[in-house]
Amino acid sequence: MELISSAQRNRLFETFTEDAFHLELRDDYSVADENGPFESWLRGEPVDYSYMEPWTQLIGRLTREGKTVRRVRVVTEPHTPYIQWEYAATSHNEVAGEDIRWVSRHLLADELVFPVGGNDWWLFDGRLLAVGHFDGDGRVLGSELVETPDVVAECVRVRDLLWALATPHREYKP
Repeated sequence: MELISSAQRNRLFETFTEDAFHLELRDDYSVADENGPFESWLRGEPVDYSYMEPWTQLIGRLTREGKTVRRVRVVTEPHTPYIQWEYAATSHNEVAGEDIRWVSRHLLADELVFPVGGNDWWLFDGRLLAVGHFDGDGRVLGSELVETPDVVAECVRVRDLLWALATPHREYKP
């Protein structure tokens, strides 16, 4: 399996025309550039969210162009400290134009099977997947590009199901 870097994956945002959708299934993400802000938040200190500026500027530009960027976070309740922090920081994503929804894992039907091995993924225009892969410590290894029609169709189905089930960020009360 060939993986592309996060920077290469982010270049896909320059090529989609209508909709980018992210499914998040993990209760903890070990992203190096978030370590300092996360630790500050855990200590109850002010957090410098400037590390998010490249992302929020990109999302702001894309949404001003009329494109949608959506995300569903499937989370375990009670939330892990990381998810609590992510919830607190989500307003920065939303101000940029990202539409984020939450769904508690316990609300999902037992028969729901997540495609692509239960990994997180970005779906661009309902035709291209960037499937996230992580190491045993939760660090991002990269993304696998998938265009197989049956796999993409299953991700579209799961996206639509979860989007309808999930609660918009402003209404979600953990």
